[in-house]
Amino acid sequence: MKKKINSWMILTVFVTLVATLIIAVAIFRNMYKEQVLSEMRTCAALISSLSASPEELSEQYTEDVAGLRVTLIDEDGTVVYDSDVSGTLENHADREEVQEAEAEGEGWTTRYSDSLNSELYYYAVKLDNGLILRISKEEASIWGIFTGTLKGIVGVGVIMFLVCMLLSRRITASIVNPIERMADNIDSVSTEGIYEELVPFVMTIRQQHEDILQSANMRQEFTANVSHELKTPLTSISGYAELIETGMAGEKEVRHFAHEIHRSAQRLLTMINDIIRLSQLDSGKLEAKSTSEDENARTDMLDLYESARSCVEGMRLNARKNGVQITCTGATCLIHGDKSMIEELISNLCDNAIRYNKPNGRVEVTVQEQDGRPMLRVKDTGIGIPKESQERVFERFYCVDKSRSRNTGGTGLGLAIVKHIVALHHAEIELESEVGKGTEITVWF
Repeated sequence: MKKKINSWMILTVFVTLVATLIIAVAIFRNMYKEQVLSEMRTCAALISSLSASPEELSEQYTEDVAGLRVTLIDEDGTVVYDSDVSGTLENHADREEVQEAEAEGEGWTTRYSDSLNSELYYYAVKLDNGLILRISKEEASIWGIFTGTLKGIVGVGVIMFLVCMLLSRRITASIVNPIERMADNIDSVSTEGIYEELVPFVMTIRQQHEDILQSANMRQEFTANVSHELKTPLTSISGYAELIETGMAGEKEVRHFAHEIHRSAQRLLTMINDIIRLSQLDSGKLEAKSTSEDENARTDMLDLYESARSCVEGMRLNARKNGVQITCTGATCLIHGDKSMIEELISNLCDNAIRYNKPNGRVEVTVQEQDGRPMLRVKDTGIGIPKESQERVFERFYCVDKSRSRNTGGTGLGLAIVKHIVALHHAEIELESEVGKGTEITVWF
């Protein structure tokens, strides 16, 4: 970045200096043309006042005065006198300056002279006797003056270029230094001492950096929790299997141990499935799918009440085993959503409500439209969640009552999955709970 800024600044300076030099030369040349024209006009007036005929002009203008060439031309274009050429010259009636002098009294042009092999300035004026007096001057004399100053101009330009190079490096360093300091101190990046335009960029980097650190910590914590949670059922399975293998268990104990092995294995499989599901949701590989003909639609139009009623019917047996009554009320409520994800969300909420309920408890699932928005509410009469734990229940492996969770086969991942599905459907989730009275979770679509 520093090299690119420096290169562009030096290139800009170089182009500016060259352009300035070219413009200065053009202005100088135009100014000098005006000056030469003024001088030639004055000389022409002086010569015409002293010379009335070619003979007088030949006698009086015998030396080169100020590098001027004097020519006297007849009305028909015949050259009757030329101070630089003694021989006969071609007819000058077609010369531009001569034609202008005939028409307007004077004429001015620049042209290459074949007779003198050089570029000349020409000025012609019509005299009272009808003759055309023409004065010319070589352009080389003008460039000679400019060439004398060219060295000084180039020298000044080189000095300016070197100074600009040094300034360019300092300016580039002053521009880039705050960014380099920010890069060197990314862990404690601050908006102080940086450009105002970079503040949003810095804030974004800071937020992303914090998110990365938080994500790394969460992954580390997640790995530790996974290891711990998987270790418990595996230890149970291994211990019971070892007792059976060594013959230390009788027939009754074998059945009991087999039941415990089966229960731990089921909990292990459930946990693994939940972990895989969370990993898929985290990686973004699972998105709300659509089977609609509209390619822009990511989801299908589905009946939230019908999905809830179907999930409740499927969980009645589980609820009955736990001594819990589960009901579903409401009315048709259409939403855009992924059917399998919505059913998974409802099942996880209902499963938690049954798992952490009391004997003879109730679970009420309600679907309705409220304040113009579809709403799903799962309310139970269970053990409730303490205030200090309510913000953490959506974290992975967080359980309010770990012993109860193990006994009932809970993994502590259900609400984490719910949170992901809610986010994928751009919905909102609310939790209200009171210890000993129950929990109410509402999802707004």
